[in-house]
Amino acid sequence: MSKLKHFSKKTFKSLKIYNFRLYFFSQAISLSGTWMQVIGQSWLVLKITGSGTALGIVTALQFLPVLIFGAWGGVLADRFNKRKLLYVTQSISALLALILWILVLTGNAHLWAIELLALALGFVNAVDSPTRQVFISEMVGTDHLNNAVSVNSLQVNLARVVGPAIAGIIIATLGIGACFFVNAISFIPVVIALVMMREHELYIADRIKTVRGQVREGLRYVRATPALRDTLIMMAIVGTLAYEFTVVVPLFAQFTLHGDAGTYALLNTAIGLGSMIGGFYTAQFKKITQKMIYTSALLFGLSMFVVAFMPTLTTAFIAMIVTGFFSISFLSRSNSLLQMESSPEMRGRVMALWAVAFLGSTPIGGPIIGWVSQVLSPRYGLVVGGFACIAAAVYGYVSLRARINQQTTPLTN
Repeated sequence: MSKLKHFSKKTFKSLKIYNFRLYFFSQAISLSGTWMQVIGQSWLVLKITGSGTALGIVTALQFLPVLIFGAWGGVLADRFNKRKLLYVTQSISALLALILWILVLTGNAHLWAIELLALALGFVNAVDSPTRQVFISEMVGTDHLNNAVSVNSLQVNLARVVGPAIAGIIIATLGIGACFFVNAISFIPVVIALVMMREHELYIADRIKTVRGQVREGLRYVRATPALRDTLIMMAIVGTLAYEFTVVVPLFAQFTLHGDAGTYALLNTAIGLGSMIGGFYTAQFKKITQKMIYTSALLFGLSMFVVAFMPTLTTAFIAMIVTGFFSISFLSRSNSLLQMESSPEMRGRVMALWAVAFLGSTPIGGPIIGWVSQVLSPRYGLVVGGFACIAAAVYGYVSLRARINQQTTPLTN
């Protein structure tokens, strides 16, 4: 019992901080709603079109603004009060979900309207994503940062378990539209939590002044810092072709396993369960290294190969749990290393580039994986993602070894 108490105390130590505790529980509710919308939107597009390519395009549109404008979103995160920015982004996200619910309710949820709303949400996320990432450090400070990032990953993946499970029930009983309504109201707790926070307990970094060239400055900073540069390159490779679960999983559920929305929700729940376990494991580490990151990428890729060749829903469910474990290990460790290695005044721009690599790469990878899954098979979509993870792991290993060799090679006259 004492060991369990010690484990719990060590794993959740960042929750002792009042502001982060408010954020954690409000985001757990909101992100459950977000995952309900992910399930609902993907199944709605498949219901309307039956096309993997169309699903890939909708997903791509949702993340296209992050790819194009994500770096400027990081500048805004460094330049303005992050809590006030989140008031705006979270409120607009709620409004967009409400509009989608109304369109479904009135029978006007045409593909072009879904695409337009997905694009609008992408513009919001271009600012919201880096702001939320950096705001974690303002709530907990550097001493608790890795633990807070890992604990935050836990609630993200708790939502990934709860959200799809509820979505499967709601779609079967109330219809797809109800997923969007529940998501809209799930943002209310976040706004309330932001209002209740104690501003004097925040570790607010000095905001940068408005000058030209701040995006280029961020790019130069990353290029001159090998640990940041290599991590972002690995994230871009994996993010482009492996983190396309919103495209490949519904196709795998429908066309490979011959299932329905419940099957899709169940597979997402499996990923969430694995991610929760991975989050518990990752939260134990105070220091993150590049070796941990490329090892996680390698194991993530191998687990995707296993999922690709599972013959039944039961075996696919078990394999998806393993994939979720290594998926979150790679993701949370990359996130932690970037934040810990970045100077406070550059952190917003660095995390914006992380969002570009992780989310902004979807407009490139989403249609590719959708096309591969439709023309060949969803199994091949998973295999492509697995190869991307292995390629990223090889790059990380080779780059790290080259730096170590360079540091240990004696200078000659």
